[in-house]
Amino acid sequence: MPAISFQSVSKIYPSARNGPLKALDDVSFDIRQGEFFGLLGPNGAGKTTLISILAGLVRPSSGRVTVRGYDVQADYANARRQLGVVPQELVFDPFFNVRESLRIQSGYFGVKNNDAWIGELLESLGLADKADANMRQLSGGMKRRMLVAQALVHKPPVIVLDEPTAGVDVELRQTLWQFIARLNKAGHTVLLTTHYLEEAEALCGRVAMLKSGRVVALERTSELLKAASSNVLRFKIDSQLPREFEGKARVTGRIVQLPAHDAHEIERYLGAIREAGLRVEDVEVRKADLEDVFLDVMSRHGDKPPPARAAEAGRGPLPSSAADQVTGLEVGSS
Repeated sequence: MPAISFQSVSKIYPSARNGPLKALDDVSFDIRQGEFFGLLGPNGAGKTTLISILAGLVRPSSGRVTVRGYDVQADYANARRQLGVVPQELVFDPFFNVRESLRIQSGYFGVKNNDAWIGELLESLGLADKADANMRQLSGGMKRRMLVAQALVHKPPVIVLDEPTAGVDVELRQTLWQFIARLNKAGHTVLLTTHYLEEAEALCGRVAMLKSGRVVALERTSELLKAASSNVLRFKIDSQLPREFEGKARVTGRIVQLPAHDAHEIERYLGAIREAGLRVEDVEVRKADLEDVFLDVMSRHGDKPPPARAAEAGRGPLPSSAADQVTGLEVGSS
């Protein structure tokens, strides 16, 4: 039995101005028990809509979602007991202190005599010295930690983290990931959405990538990286790149990154820059990472539906037509 199962989930929002908006289009995949799973995609891809359906906050237009076998619509009470959701937004009750808020949250799930676990949460998330502080007195980072504590206070077997480290400091990231990794090793299933792809690469055993409400890649992280066998040439430059680099280079300020399959291609790039009379700094060659893979997959998929229902691969290896989508990637294209 999967920890989470999305079965042909679609969501259409009515719109009088522009017509119906299809936020999700036939999304299907499973997340196994004890898995650390990443859900990736650009803004507007449908990630938060999918999580809202999972949490019972939004009804799907069609399809079915289960959590550890419980249907989130038909058996919502049992389904929600299995879940701990950390939302993107900072939501808090201004009338209680930290410890009181966690006790109240425990009561929502019928959990009594929970002070020992609450104390462990406060200690593990760096909130122990704020236990008696009113929620209004907390900084934004401390409120983010509190959201995590509230999601975990009833010891849910499935943890959903929706952009948990957006806009937070390095200390919180390290504290949070150490604690979540410990829970994952203890058997908790973790579903993570994040725009920090280095986090997904380091933490997630498997990832799904969404674009325009459709699954465009679903595979083990290691396999995606293995498929992206190219290197990336990275350097800094103060001038305009030659035209031959257009459509290939990924430019961020002064930093330029180019896919390079072999030493000959690296030399060709550098030779073209020399012939143009340009000067580069801090030249390095690195292996392609998950961000390179992500950008390439996004660039390869427009608004057409993915072939062969690749999203259903959560129950096994990718079908051959879908596997072709994530092999031989020319990373770094944009």
